[in-house]
Amino acid sequence: MSSRRNFIKKSAIAGAGVVMLPNLTFGITSNHNMEKLKVGMIGVGLRGTNHLDNLLHRNDVLITAICDIDSNRISIALDKINKSGKQKPKVFGSNDYDYRNLLALKDVDAVIIATPWLWHTRMAKDAMLAGKYAGLEVSAANTLEECWDLVNTHEQTGTHMMILENVNYRRDVLAVLNMVKQNVFGELVHFRCGYQHDLRFVKLNDGKTAYGKGVEFGDKGISESAWRTQHSLLRNADVYPTHGAGPIAVMADVNRGNRFLSLTSNASKSVGLHDYIVKNGGKDHPNAKLKFKQGDVITSTIETANGETIIVTHDCNLPRPYSLGFRVQGSNGLWEKDGDRIYIEGQSEKPHSWDDSKAWLEKYDHPLWKKYGEKAMGAGHGGMDFFVINAFVESAKQNIAPPMDAYDAAAWSAITPLSELSIENNGEPQDFPDFTRGNWIKRKPYNWMKDTY
Repeated sequence: MSSRRNFIKKSAIAGAGVVMLPNLTFGITSNHNMEKLKVGMIGVGLRGTNHLDNLLHRNDVLITAICDIDSNRISIALDKINKSGKQKPKVFGSNDYDYRNLLALKDVDAVIIATPWLWHTRMAKDAMLAGKYAGLEVSAANTLEECWDLVNTHEQTGTHMMILENVNYRRDVLAVLNMVKQNVFGELVHFRCGYQHDLRFVKLNDGKTAYGKGVEFGDKGISESAWRTQHSLLRNADVYPTHGAGPIAVMADVNRGNRFLSLTSNASKSVGLHDYIVKNGGKDHPNAKLKFKQGDVITSTIETANGETIIVTHDCNLPRPYSLGFRVQGSNGLWEKDGDRIYIEGQSEKPHSWDDSKAWLEKYDHPLWKKYGEKAMGAGHGGMDFFVINAFVESAKQNIAPPMDAYDAAAWSAITPLSELSIENNGEPQDFPDFTRGNWIKRKPYNWMKDTY
């Protein structure tokens, strides 16, 4: 009887998938321990091309299909593939939904999705419904409904997805995680993190920075300014939380013995983008008349089930140096990235005085970086892009749960809609949904200390 119920359940889900996506067939990829992973690229803009470069260096990956509605980006990707000596992939991009035809291919085992944010969830859902192991760029979702969509589709299909949060693999972050796992900081109490990065400029197709070009966006925009700036115009929220929250969530065992409970958010006034447009486009520029909704500095405080607090900051529309503002604090001491400093009671050189963190981070260098550090250095973002792609490929080849799964994608991305609700309601606390449906209590932390991926 049980097997019959499971068959009926899967048949019903399959039917729903066919109704929504008539070009796709429901199924779970049977790619256990394959020698070569066949990958489709959905989105080959600057970020997608970076992933493509890393995949082309691997002997265990075949790029069998690429998709992008920008023909220039397709040409760039094909040129890279040709120069690598690899076989030409199938090409899609005739319309916004041509990616579904890529997903229908039998010679695609897994996909990497690197498209504008509003497409992330629907593409990841479609990929899982098609039985493709999905690698999804950040942030994974924009609304609470989308967060649940990722979790529900994963549970309904049994197909895995991985949020490609590369900062989790940054060398100093993994060294501090190593310290956390070895209880160097003692019992964890408080964290700080965020995304603090002047993004008023744009990146060109060659990857160079065009500092005054961010004045134009939308239809006249270049690269990310074609879609990203619109979020600042219409949303007052932390729209990009996972670079900071992802590493901290892993250190705090969120979704694996701990979880986010509630959030409060506040936003400053918005002056940065207007000031930038006036300085670079003139006070009479049409965009100088726009009123941007997003506050320049958004501060969110999260409480966890285990009693820690996490302060998350979004600061992208003002002039400033780059920083994710990490702080990890426990009963024995703390690490702060800004200043590259650390203090451990009874072990630091002087009582109540900071140590330079360099020696500490070298001492606790993560096994992954010890083993693959030299190989990773040319991979982008200081080498961490090598590790996030390696984790994706190795997980997909074995068709096993990735280090950062659908539940993580949902919980980390939920900061965006919850911060928006809290700001709209004068900082009123917002409860986090339990995307694990209570299973966070018994889920075991992923073993980040193994030296494979």
